[in-house]
Amino acid sequence: MLNPGDRMPSFQVVDQAGNTVTDKDFAGKKIVLYFYPKDNTPGCTAEACSLRDNFSALRAAGYEIYGVSKDSAASHARFIDKYSLPFTLLSDPSTGMLQAFGAWGEKKMYGKVTVGTIRKTFIISEDGIIERIIGKVDTKNHAAQILE
Repeated sequence: MLNPGDRMPSFQVVDQAGNTVTDKDFAGKKIVLYFYPKDNTPGCTAEACSLRDNFSALRAAGYEIYGVSKDSAASHARFIDKYSLPFTLLSDPSTGMLQAFGAWGEKKMYGKVTVGTIRKTFIISEDGIIERIIGKVDTKNHAAQILE
């Protein structure tokens, strides 16, 4: 389990355009890395739109935004187009990155235990250190949680 103060795990995935993205691409940048279950679902759409609607404030605070789910790059491209999302979405169909960040595992939905993506957000410093983890994400007000 990752904690604030830990170094970000290594990873290699692709973005919505099929370009390879690794942890090395984050060097020297303040990153908001949010993990979410599925494109085009109500909670995930609300979360993405909160970040979109507050993108200028997040950028003014120095953050680059990346969303991660196991959806395909093509699904991410459609999600970005449909909601005019101004940030990058990363595709992790193997769940390797999700697992490395502790964003994959058992969760309860409607009283039933399932295995899937655990919604959480990591605030990562320019030197790759996890500064903060938001485990209880308020999807409609997620940008405000990040900017607190």
